[in-house]
Amino acid sequence: MSTNKLRTALTGMAVAWGIFMLIMLVGMAKGVSNSFSSSEFAKTSNVIMLWPGRASKPYKGLKEGRWIPLKERNLKEIEHDNPGKVVMAAPSVDGQSTIMSTERDYVSRSYSGVYPEAREQLVIDYGRFINEKDLAEQRKSIVLDYKTAEQLYADPTKAVGKSLNVGGVAFNVVGVYDHEWKTDIFIPYTTARALAGYNDDLGMIRVVTGNLKSEEDAETLEKSIRATLGRSNSHAADDNSAIWVWNRFESYLANQKVMNILNIVMWVIGLLTLITGIVGVSNIMFVSVRERTHEIGVRRAIGAKPRNILAQVIVESVSLTTIFGYIGILLGTVGTEILAHVFAGSDFIKDPTVNLSLAMQVTCVLIVSGALAGIFPAMRALKVRPVEALRTE
Repeated sequence: MSTNKLRTALTGMAVAWGIFMLIMLVGMAKGVSNSFSSSEFAKTSNVIMLWPGRASKPYKGLKEGRWIPLKERNLKEIEHDNPGKVVMAAPSVDGQSTIMSTERDYVSRSYSGVYPEAREQLVIDYGRFINEKDLAEQRKSIVLDYKTAEQLYADPTKAVGKSLNVGGVAFNVVGVYDHEWKTDIFIPYTTARALAGYNDDLGMIRVVTGNLKSEEDAETLEKSIRATLGRSNSHAADDNSAIWVWNRFESYLANQKVMNILNIVMWVIGLLTLITGIVGVSNIMFVSVRERTHEIGVRRAIGAKPRNILAQVIVESVSLTTIFGYIGILLGTVGTEILAHVFAGSDFIKDPTVNLSLAMQVTCVLIVSGALAGIFPAMRALKVRPVEALRTE
């Protein structure tokens, strides 16, 4: 290696580049996976959302095309028919578009009557979200999004505690949140139901699930819920249009498969890039063995065992791969740190940096690659007969 510096450097650069690309690709895949895992969708994957729809099939003499509402009684029925799989079923009521006004300005918006569980991963910047006391006492509490609070009160930070006229009814602003795309306005479910004249029609049911481990579990629970609602609301259990369902857990598992495939693809592409450098190392070792044929013959003639010759070639190959491989690891680490800085705050890539686990995996790849690159030249060296090797000039 020290005698042929240029050859060693050029061969090692190919190895360093392969390791660098491997780390960058795997780091990017890790960043995308981290972004998905930390998203609101992933953190609330144990939820099945239900909405009313229209029957597309006749049922017990009833015609298709009729409206199938969700009823308040369905909450207890879903929990009762699916013990262990359903933690709770929470309702939501959507109010009609209403004038909401202050002394400063007004907006025409609708609201949602919800349970505290509807908050999910919503971050409340000022004040709080709807709580159990709001439900129990049918309080006229309201939670606004940041833009609406800004329009109505100029300064959203001072909106909490202020009064808001909602269709002629005075509400108290208890919280303000700022979200990238959500602009919903929330009031307690019991208050919304009272404003609707205690109508038991629901706008949505949010089913919190538990003990679901596979896609089959999610599909089985979904079919069970459809069957429960079909018996209660008079529609076919297999009529998908009667009740609209978003099974988040099933969608989460499908997305998780995509993330796993992405990670595997990145590893394959990185390893293929690394193989280019490994082939270069192997070729150089073949040249090295050929150049040292006479030396190998002398060593064999004076008693060197095959394992000594084998070890010499493999150690040189592993050393070459490891030295330049760690240069690639260093460059890849710097590269992922740059990526993390560039994509800081981005929803696409989150924390693509190299951790101990990835470093150990790449180290194992280095050692195995170096051994593979040297084993074939070493086997060729063992095939050289000492007498013929001694004749080689």
